[in-house]
Parts: sequence; C-alpha cells; structure tokens
Amino acid sequence: MRVLQLGPYPPPYGGVQTNLVAIRDHLRAHGHQAPVIHLTRHRGAEADEVFYPESAFQTARLLLRKPADILHLHIGGVLTGRLLGLCLFCSLLPGRETVLTFHSGGYPSSPEGRRVTRHGLTAFVLRRLDAAIAVNEEIAGFLCRCGVREVRVIVPAAGKEIAAALPAPLEAFYAAHTPVLLSVGLLEPEYDLPLQIAALGRFRESHPNGGLVIIGSGSLAAQLREQIAAQPWGSHILLAGDVPHAATLRAIRESSAVLRTTHYDGDSISVREALELGTPVIATDNGMRPPGCHLIGLPPALDAVIAAVAQALVRTRVEPVRADNTRNLDAVLELYEQVLKPGARPR
Repeated sequence: MRVLQLGPYPPPYGGVQTNLVAIRDHLRAHGHQAPVIHLTRHRGAEADEVFYPESAFQTARLLLRKPADILHLHIGGVLTGRLLGLCLFCSLLPGRETVLTFHSGGYPSSPEGRRVTRHGLTAFVLRRLDAAIAVNEEIAGFLCRCGVREVRVIVPAAGKEIAAALPAPLEAFYAAHTPVLLSVGLLEPEYDLPLQIAALGRFRESHPNGGLVIIGSGSLAAQLREQIAAQPWGSHILLAGDVPHAATLRAIRESSAVLRTTHYDGDSISVREALELGTPVIATDNGMRPPGCHLIGLPPALDAVIAAVAQALVRTRVEPVRADNTRNLDAVLELYEQVLKPGARPR
C-alpha cells in the first residue's frame, strides 16, 4: 500500500516528528511506500519522497497529484480552522482513505476542546474520517463523542537509535558539569523555561557543579538567551537548540534527570523515552503521565521542582520502562489494512 503522511518532518525533532518517522520506517520495512508532505514553517530540500509545500494551494496540488491509498494526518496542539479545512479536503478526495493521529494530549480538557459539541463544525469534519488514532484515553473519548467511526488508542512510538557520542558542545558541557538536568521541548511559554533557569540557581546551592541543558527551538530563543546571560549561573546553562534525535536520546541517557515543567502538555514522547532509558523524570501532573514520573502540581512552582529533583537524585537511575514499539507500529499497520478492506467500513 501507499500511505501518504501529512505532518511535521524533522528537523526539528519532536514527539510528533518521531512518531511520523517511525511509522514511515515501519511501512518501508514491510515493503510499503511512505511519502510525506511536511506541514510546518521549517523548510528542507525535497528528497526521498519528502515534500515541502509553501502554501495551502501547493499542499492541495500535491494531494491531488500524488497517488495514495491512505492519507494519514498528524495533528498536535489546537484544531484550528486551517487544520480542519485540511482534514475536510483530504476526506473529499476520491479513492483515498483518511486517518488522523491526534497527538494533542491536553486538548479535550482545554477551553477550546470543551467548546466542541457533536453538532458543531469540528465534530462534523472529524466524522468524515475513516479512522482516528488517539495517543491516550482522554483523546479517544473526545473523538468518540464527536462520532468518529473508528477510534483506536495507540501510544506513539518512542525513539530507539541512540548516538554513539554526544555532539561536541554537549559533550564538553556534560564533561564539565555533574549532575546535569535536561529539558527537551519547544522554546515556548507553556514549557515554563524561565522556571527551569531559576531552578538551576537554587539547585547549584547544594550541587555547585550542576548544569542545565535545554534542547529545542521556538519563539522564545532570543529572550531566553538574554535571561540566561543575566544570571550569575548563566554559564552553566546550555541552550543547545535543535539536536538530532539519536543525539537527544544520548543526552537523555547521560542526564541525571529530565525536566518537563509544562503548563499545558499532552502525551510527551520525550518523557516516555527518558523512562525507557532509566532517567528520572520530573513532570507536571497533567493526568496522563506514565508511571514512574516524579510529579509536581500545576502550575509548576520553584520549590516543588527543587524538592522533586532532590528526590529523583537519591537514585540516579530508575528501572527502565520498556516500550513495545514494534507492537504499537504493527497496530498502526493493522488499522491501515482494516480501512482498506474491500466493502468493509470501520465501526
């Protein structure tokens, strides 16, 4: 079969990108074709059937020109009118089945999600899908309330390939600091990175050789650089930018703890990857964290972060939580096969 995925393709590397690439690799390993239409502002050179349209018109033209049995959309964040329009357009294309993975773990309980009713436009568009994948039970309940025919809960595949060594700047920073706290995510307000910067100052009172690495990119990059430079401990914070996924996994494994101090969050793949690698995780309690995290309340507070880090460092490693990526990816392929069965429509 030929499955055309639409969503963010790395770089940068994030949870949705990791899942999309894992599905693409799994499809190819089973002899299927797996082109991708990249949907975010980050640009790349078109190669290996990865396409980078520059407008909605170009995206529509690619969808009309590129053959596919299944169109698989990956959406995270808010269901904007633009994204709903894309879902509707895909569902109208003849000879294609449309599948959606909704990665936005916190959307159903957000103000936008609570306003969605079965009789509204959002639910109408979602009902046109042939099937949907939810990354957790809360999203599954939301999609079912909207009337989606087939909803399956499939946990996104976590990364497996770990780099043999850290990139030079990270390697030098890790060599000069012990313990190292790590944050992996977007440089956006909901990740509360200023709290992490402040936390390192407090943390170094008891761990004078401690450091903080922040991996990711976003709209706050320049502002965070200024804030870091203004701190007496700023030289012990590395704003690493985007890092290849295999190297990020290496950084997670080499860290003493991973921080996930978000105000709004879904089912974070980086959290699952850290737990699988045996690295302690300090995360805000969003009601859907996997077992093994050191949870703090919402909104995150400085004292709570420091206390959780101290507790996590009592044991520098935790028992790894093994994820069955192959089974999760096989479940996606089984769903594809289900929607393609002649004369059979999903429930």
